[in-house]
Amino acid sequence: MKRRFTVQEALDHILAENDAEDTPSVTDEPVSEEDDAIEYESEYTDSSDEEGTGAEAAPVTETYKSKKGNITWSAIPPVSHGREAAENVMKMTPGITRFALTRVSDIKTCFDLFMPLSLKKVIIAMTNLEGKKVHGDTWKDIDEECLDAFIGVLLLAGVYRSSNEALTSLWDVSTGRSIFRATMSLQTFQMISRVLRFDNRDTRARSDKLAPIKDVWDRWVKLLPLMFNPGPEVTVDERLLPFRGKCPFWQYMPSKPGKYGIKIWAACDAKTSYAWNLQIYTGKLAAGIPEKNQGKRVILDMTTGLRGHNITCDNFFTSYDLGQELLKRKLTMVGTIRKNKPELPLEILQVKDRAPLSSKFAFTETTSVVSYCPKKNRSVILMSTLHKDAAVSTRSDKKPEIILDYNKNKGGVDTLDKLTATYTCQ
Repeated sequence: MKRRFTVQEALDHILAENDAEDTPSVTDEPVSEEDDAIEYESEYTDSSDEEGTGAEAAPVTETYKSKKGNITWSAIPPVSHGREAAENVMKMTPGITRFALTRVSDIKTCFDLFMPLSLKKVIIAMTNLEGKKVHGDTWKDIDEECLDAFIGVLLLAGVYRSSNEALTSLWDVSTGRSIFRATMSLQTFQMISRVLRFDNRDTRARSDKLAPIKDVWDRWVKLLPLMFNPGPEVTVDERLLPFRGKCPFWQYMPSKPGKYGIKIWAACDAKTSYAWNLQIYTGKLAAGIPEKNQGKRVILDMTTGLRGHNITCDNFFTSYDLGQELLKRKLTMVGTIRKNKPELPLEILQVKDRAPLSSKFAFTETTSVVSYCPKKNRSVILMSTLHKDAAVSTRSDKKPEIILDYNKNKGGVDTLDKLTATYTCQ
């Protein structure tokens, strides 16, 4: 009867032969190569090619088709691992720009960078024009000093957290603050507030809802990138500026604290929450037709001029097509994605029989998708063109690295909202 060797016995036997080549091997019966392969199959199988070279066969790759059938996903990560370096090479130095550093010496010069004289002249001219229409010969033209004082009073009210306080109480001799009375009278402040304008209402384009402020707004937004370069992580999200006044494009957003206001798309540095780019949402198109692929269009608009950054966004924006367009611009993307997207494979969406805290990945050459189950029968799905592997943290919740990076950078715009909420005019 042929003797059966275990794997450990075979290894010990081979090592013994290497140590003493002159000593003949001892077996009960010679074993052929074919029998030898069968002998150890239960413990280890080493597949060889047809010529018997001993090379391992390529593993069978599990693939998935997207719901639409146009994208093939793989359960195996691409050859490259970790973060993709080719797209994340920044050419701008993060932080305050040289343009700003060479022009700031105190608080006043810093203010003048964001409110230059050219911008003030437009506001002064349009306000004086409106003042004369409303008050006639009794109107006294405002100048740069008066406009600065008016803006200063508004900012000071925010510093004192007085946005919801009655104006009369701010100027009151007994209950108010003397600095308001020393800056300008309550009557002057109210008069300027009523006639403050940013364009000539007689010549504005009626078809443009943003026309009353468009010129000043566009000029001001163009100043923002001149002062600060964002770091490697940029957040794009929507923000709601609380406002209940008369406006043709105010929005109702029940998920926001203010609920009513003006919606603004914002691109912020994730670390400092500096608003690098802003865009006001003015509602549906003139024909009343909803805009298609709005999320993709907004991201591409807001990130124009960036290169080498990673863009973090939520499921309103994230899509496979957006990720590919950003890669062409040398930008990567990380974001949650809606489960009804046709680019996702059905295998990623399944949560039945999935263990809590488990993760399931799918990959293309450029994109990674992960489905994470925080609890039974619940899942959250994220898409990334930044991550190229199935890395999972060693934390107790076993969250994938994609989710950890998303959570770290998703709050850039939310923090901006908190910082500016003090100065709301609601």
